[in-house]
Amino acid sequence: MINKSIGIRAGIFHFLSKEKYEYFEDGILVVINGIINDVGHAQELLPKWEGIITIDDKRGQLLMPGFIDGHTHAVQTGVIASYGEQLLNWLEDYTFPYEENFSDKEFCKKDIHSFFKELLKNGTTTAAIYSSVHQESIRAIFEKGAELNMRIIAGKTNMDRNAPKELLEDNETTISIAKQLIEKYHKYKRLSYAITPRFAITSSSQQLKDLGKLKQSYPEMPVQTHISENEEEIKTVKQLFPKRKDYLDVYEHEGLVGKNSLLGHGIHFSDSEWERIQKSQANLIHCPTSNLFLGSGLFNLKKCLYMDIPVALGSDIGAGTSFSMLKTAAAAYQVAALRGHKPSALELFYILTLGGAKALGLGHKIGNFETGKEADFILLDLTKQDLLTKKMIASKTLEEKLFALMMLGDDRNISEVYLMGIPIKKQ
Repeated sequence: MINKSIGIRAGIFHFLSKEKYEYFEDGILVVINGIINDVGHAQELLPKWEGIITIDDKRGQLLMPGFIDGHTHAVQTGVIASYGEQLLNWLEDYTFPYEENFSDKEFCKKDIHSFFKELLKNGTTTAAIYSSVHQESIRAIFEKGAELNMRIIAGKTNMDRNAPKELLEDNETTISIAKQLIEKYHKYKRLSYAITPRFAITSSSQQLKDLGKLKQSYPEMPVQTHISENEEEIKTVKQLFPKRKDYLDVYEHEGLVGKNSLLGHGIHFSDSEWERIQKSQANLIHCPTSNLFLGSGLFNLKKCLYMDIPVALGSDIGAGTSFSMLKTAAAAYQVAALRGHKPSALELFYILTLGGAKALGLGHKIGNFETGKEADFILLDLTKQDLLTKKMIASKTLEEKLFALMMLGDDRNISEVYLMGIPIKKQ
């Protein structure tokens, strides 16, 4: 750990809970050795800290916790904006062929460096990431995450059927490699390993059973996968698993659904599935730009919030169309509006920060500026776009300004990114 004390003076915004937030129009955030030490009004903290730490004056900018991306693919940057009729066609025509490149170590290093560059440029400081089936790709993800000292959840994608043979792996090898990766990377620096079956179509019953046994050996370990994204996908899963009562039961049966599960998409759940997810304490990851792009359907955010199911937003690169979590939140608003629900800017910024951190099982580490938490945060310059600047002048309340930022903001507004209190230079 680098011994360093910093103070930043800016407008500061963060959540204490789903219902409560703090906003200091002129505030100071104090970080010591990468950990949040103090936050509050500048007039109260200046006498306390002046002469002890150097305070970097960033007044006019907004300081908030870094964004959480709950579902993304480090090996799909190259397939963004690839035309596809629907999910299964898109995977076959673009995604699988591109992922075959990640058997090459040098290709991995270059492409994944680009992926992390985009995350940070857009103010994302924590992500749950899928690799390809190749161990070269997951090692590249973890090595880059460790180099940056970034809070990362990631796992080697597992497939043993219904994909090109170059992307398939026998289960004995899958489990053996997973154990090696867990031993090396899980809880190393700020990294966490996630058991990662891609989805039920590409995992046999035996593979899911073996991964379920692996989960039993590491009960605290996250599981991430896809579920109920597309109606054709659901029909195929039903054909492949005729003994299971529904899609969720495919994973439940093998012990892969629980408090540490990150279930991506979840658009077409039955009432029974909703109830069982709530009871299991599993977490949902809403990927709105991906769902719109592939025409998969409209996630029921209102029901998710009403049932108090933990939820994060995911860019879902590369079916998702933007690394920007601001644009992802804007799409989440639009998807909800199409279902007759208009979430507030406060609800969506909560999900982007503290709510997303809690859904990923990291609420005790990141997501707000409580004393003792890791200092991952961003500075936003709201004057970098003429249209947004004009809207800020016209906005009278904080919530109006946040809504405008969500709808109009993008990477141009991310002026600085800090990981553990250290400013990250543009990659």
